[in-house]
Order: sequence, then C-alpha cells, then structure tokens
Amino acid sequence: MRIYSWNVNGIRAATKKGFGFWLQACEGDIIGLQEVRALPDQIPAESRNPEGFYAHFSPAKRPGYSGVGLYSRKEPDNVETSLGIKEFDDEGRVQIAQFGDIYVANVYFPNGQGKNGDNSRIPFKINFYQALFEKLEKLKKAKKKVFVIGDYNTAHKEIDLARPKDNATTSGFTPEEREEFDRIISLGWVDTFREFEKGPDHYSWWSMRTRARSRNIGWRIDYVLASKAAMKLVKSAFIHPQTVGSDHCPVGVDITLHPN
Repeated sequence: MRIYSWNVNGIRAATKKGFGFWLQACEGDIIGLQEVRALPDQIPAESRNPEGFYAHFSPAKRPGYSGVGLYSRKEPDNVETSLGIKEFDDEGRVQIAQFGDIYVANVYFPNGQGKNGDNSRIPFKINFYQALFEKLEKLKKAKKKVFVIGDYNTAHKEIDLARPKDNATTSGFTPEEREEFDRIISLGWVDTFREFEKGPDHYSWWSMRTRARSRNIGWRIDYVLASKAAMKLVKSAFIHPQTVGSDHCPVGVDITLHPN
C-alpha cells in the first residue's frame, strides 16, 4: 500500500496543471492533500470525483483558504474532521481516517507567520500541534497503527533546509517551533523519511522566487510521522521532487499490511 501527502497549493490550479493525470498514475492507495483552498462544489469534477477513488474534503469556513482533501481506493470506515476547538476546526485542517486498524491523519498545520509578515501566529500554531497530538495520543497508546501526514510548516533539523543560519528567526525554523517538533518525536512518533535517508539536500518545498526549486534551495516541511506500531509496516519512505504542479512536492511511504 502506498500513502501520499501533497500540499497542492490550490486544487483548482493544480487540476489545470495536470493533477488528475498524476492521481491516476501515482499508484497511491491513500492520498492526503493540503491547502485545497476550495469548497467541494468549487472543485473541478475530475478532481472532486476521480474514477477509482473515494473522495472526502474538509474546507475552511473562510473562502479560498486552507482545507484538506483525502482520496482512497477503499472507502474509510470513518473520517473525523474536528479537534473540538472551534478556532482550529473553522480552518479545515484535519481529517482522521480509519481503514480497519490503520489510521491516517491528514493535516495542514498552520503557518506561524502573521498577516504583517511577523511571527505572531506561532502560539496558535503550537497550540494546534498540541491539540492534535493530544487527540492522537489515545490511538497511539492503544497501539493503533497511526500515520500523521501533511504539511507541518516546520523544518525540524538544520539538515531539513538549505540555509538554516539565514532562517533562524523565520517562522518554520524558530527555536520554539523546532522544540515543539522535538517534543512530538519524544512522545514516540517516528519521522519515516529519516529512518531511511540520513543525508542532506532532500526538500519538499521551494520558494517560487529566485528559481529556488531548480537550484534546490528548499525546506523539508512535509512529513509522514508514524506511531511505533505503524512504523513496523513501513517498507520505504520517499520524496518526489520531480513531480511539479505546486510549490511543494509529494512525500509518502510504502507499507506492507502483512509484516513478518
């Protein structure tokens, strides 16, 4: 089984750039999208009801903002979209889908940058992290197989961005955001990609300015974290920078349903 995460930076724009072709060719079984930025009835039909997939969307109340979407070859047993906190739920950031004994949380984590380009939204972002992982802790403690996929909007370590020294005060790499990521890892969540790849220069987001992507001046801010029970299923983890159509690229894991 293959699980993908991709921030598509607007599904309407991504559809025009060939998202539907990618979806049919990607061999994904579960695909979580972030930053959908559309109500379900605004999504082009080919992306709203693609052949061969169950589709579920959780939009933000604010038009053209945030939103997550989930595609799966098999209809999930259940999809939950609430953290029980209105200020988070209104932004359409979470889908927790159950497929038998596997849970996939598709999440668009907030950016810590405020309207004026400052870091004023970092407290909101950290509170969101804490609320989400508190909710997921119950599943993890019950030894459920849980994958938390999405745009985390944080580069965890210096190796996870091209220019760490230049971005020490930039939202996404401030000490407080990285400390929160450390806390999550300390709870027993596993960064699947780093279990297989320890080296530098692997990124999932590039600024659309200054040809950053062609020069690979990027950030790794899209992750698949796994509970220890889920990690036993993981055969490989990947980043696909060759896939275009957004300022992010897809990331994901290949899992086996029948581990030894």
